[in-house]
Amino acid sequence: MSVLRDYAAAVSQPTLPFASAAPRFDEVVDADGTLRPAWQGLATLALGLTREELDRVDGEIARFLADDGVSYARAGAELQPWQLDPMPFVMDAAGWARLDVGLAQRAELLNALLADLYGPQVVLRERIVPAAVVLGHAGFVRAMARAGDDAPPPDLLLSATDLGRDAAGDWHVLADRVQAPSGLGYAAENRRVISQVLPDLLDEGALHRMDPYFAALRAALIAAAPEGVSTPRIVVLSPGPLSETAFDQAFLANALGFPLVQGSDLVVRDGAVWMKPAQWPSRTPRERVDVILRRVDAEWCDPLELRAGSRLGVAGLAEAVRRGRVRVVNGLGAGVLENPALLPYLPAACERLLGEQLRLPSVPAWWLGDDDARAEALPRLDAADPAIEVFDIDDPRRPLAATDPAVRGRIDREPHRFAAVERLHLSQVPVWDAGGAASARPVTLRGFAIRFGSTYRPLVGGLATVRTAPEAAPRTKDVWVLKSDEADPDQGIAEVASLPTTRSDPTLAPRALSDLFWTGRYAERAEDLLRLIIATQAALDQPGAHTAARAAESVRVLLAALDRLAGTRWTDPEAEFRSLLLDASRPGSAAHSIARLRDAMEGVRDQLSGDTWRVFSNIDRAVRALRSAPHPHRTAESAGRMLASMLSLYGVTANMIRDPGWHMMEAGRYLERGLQLTTLLSSALSASRGPRTDREVLESLLLSAESVVTHRRRYRGAMRAADVAELLLLDRGNPRSLAFSLQTLREHLAALPASTGSSRAERLLDQLETGLAEVEVLEMTAVVGGRRERLVEGLESIRAQLEQLSDAIADLHFEAGPPPVSMTELSLVELMGARA
Repeated sequence: MSVLRDYAAAVSQPTLPFASAAPRFDEVVDADGTLRPAWQGLATLALGLTREELDRVDGEIARFLADDGVSYARAGAELQPWQLDPMPFVMDAAGWARLDVGLAQRAELLNALLADLYGPQVVLRERIVPAAVVLGHAGFVRAMARAGDDAPPPDLLLSATDLGRDAAGDWHVLADRVQAPSGLGYAAENRRVISQVLPDLLDEGALHRMDPYFAALRAALIAAAPEGVSTPRIVVLSPGPLSETAFDQAFLANALGFPLVQGSDLVVRDGAVWMKPAQWPSRTPRERVDVILRRVDAEWCDPLELRAGSRLGVAGLAEAVRRGRVRVVNGLGAGVLENPALLPYLPAACERLLGEQLRLPSVPAWWLGDDDARAEALPRLDAADPAIEVFDIDDPRRPLAATDPAVRGRIDREPHRFAAVERLHLSQVPVWDAGGAASARPVTLRGFAIRFGSTYRPLVGGLATVRTAPEAAPRTKDVWVLKSDEADPDQGIAEVASLPTTRSDPTLAPRALSDLFWTGRYAERAEDLLRLIIATQAALDQPGAHTAARAAESVRVLLAALDRLAGTRWTDPEAEFRSLLLDASRPGSAAHSIARLRDAMEGVRDQLSGDTWRVFSNIDRAVRALRSAPHPHRTAESAGRMLASMLSLYGVTANMIRDPGWHMMEAGRYLERGLQLTTLLSSALSASRGPRTDREVLESLLLSAESVVTHRRRYRGAMRAADVAELLLLDRGNPRSLAFSLQTLREHLAALPASTGSSRAERLLDQLETGLAEVEVLEMTAVVGGRRERLVEGLESIRAQLEQLSDAIADLHFEAGPPPVSMTELSLVELMGARA
């Protein structure tokens, strides 16, 4: 059966269970039960979508999103997978044209209002907007008000507007998002995924591509540079990988070609903003930042003037903005426009500032600081099913429980702190449910606009979000706006003129270099431990391994090696293996290393290919399979799948540009390989245990070190400890050997900008290579009293030197000195000690 036919029949029968009690405008089905004009052009294919087809598409969508690592988190909640419905939100050209004009005008109005509030304040002086609405709002940044002629007022380059339709089908603005508007990256990702799973339906409608819009945004940011800057340096300022919209930020940075930075990557010096160099503060910054596309709320952007103790911003940023030395997009202080108490005053502000009537009305709202508005709104809050919601003006995203006596007491004491907003009976759309049917759900649309040239250009499309339970992840839809003519230019932009640019090799901040260094280390650590788990499992699965004393001894040797690397938590080997693969809270486990690897890579997501996240998607599938199946064979199978995923990371990173970030990542990988190898050799070869046991241990050791085939070719099947030690320590032709690792590490360190050839890190590496070249394997592996003490001592010395080398790399290439500490975190005793 056709899903859309079933849906059309259902919404036209109000007795059906999911039909809304209140009348709602349906975005797909007209009042007479026929498809709306926008869907009629897609009817041939859309009406052919069956339950089986949509089930398949829904599964593919989930897999594509997981492969791309797309996630989202509500404020204060954990990251959740991004949700995308297979059925798009479709509009025709005529319906969009009216919305397009309204979005452009609203962006222009908000920009004019922002300039006025931080400049002449006409709307306040003429009492068009009550002063308490603005001056009492936390988003009004006094440090940026009337800063003088040299400092341009805060302005809007990018705006987002949340929209909803009422029962009559008329659009209303629910909220404006201009502080750090998010969603463009998610909208583009939705389109990318839908184009892969529903290509025929996509081709049926002539849609506006999104690429020209990102090109226009890039050009607008370049044009926003301070006067006199010909080749501006532009960055995207992020709160970090734990941000609720971290994916959106990284996607935007990648799409625009600008680096994604955190506040700790920047520094203000001589009134300008600079990228921190390696060994900051002992080195002078040389790369100035001219434009900052911020995704950090203004109050967190400057710990000196805005919010003391913030670790997300840059000390002195507000002063650099006032001096006109850097352009922040959107301007610091734009958050005041997100105040719901402004909504009832925007029509009058539009007539005063633009000389026009407001085309796109806001949802009805009341500022409770006004006596008349309060008298009208409060009785409605007492209704059994109130049609309005009340908000703290500083927190417009979470409605308050108006019936709570504590909330009503706050409203009575400080009414100017609150606004009431009418709850719109939103239009509905079909949403594909897990039960295998389409049900009607309310929907909102987020529209976007950028200032391109002399006017604001709305994105032809947007991000549609289905209203769900507050604790659930939002379910979104791709937004399709059909062209009136296939020849119409995409986004209404014929062509973005190419801007004069020069080749840029941007410097990576010390924080990014550190993240990449640990990316290499954690990747190698996880891979090596997975190999050891597989080798130990294989030894345990040998016939008689549980009963024959000698066979059991070889297994105990491998378990002891696992203990050296991750400690022992379970006496049962199977339980131990599962813990090592599943327990991310266990330091040293494969799960822990993979989790830390993911964290490190999230911090440099803009540096990495989108294919990178398929590694974690495949690992997650292996983990789910292991959790759901208690059978012993599943452990080895899941470990093998996880190892295969880790190995695919090599292929992804092999295609990275050979910049300092790549060299630092590879340096971390080969340094960690040396550390893991010395620990493994020390555990496995510390004692001689008899010919058969030694052979089994050596074979497992070679399997763990991925050197079985190389050993067979070198030594024709002979199995001696001295030969294995030589292959894994000294053989420069073996990529898994210590000698090869040190040689490769030298090449990567030499390619880093801060390396001089005589730095401490390079000197320590010289010392290591010299000492290794002097090793006599036969003497080192000689057995005295059943043990190889010289080998153990030599390996422990090498390990200690590798740890010293790691510290030296950090001292040379990462930020020097202690991390910043907020003054509010220092005790009185510490302050007195600092003064002494």
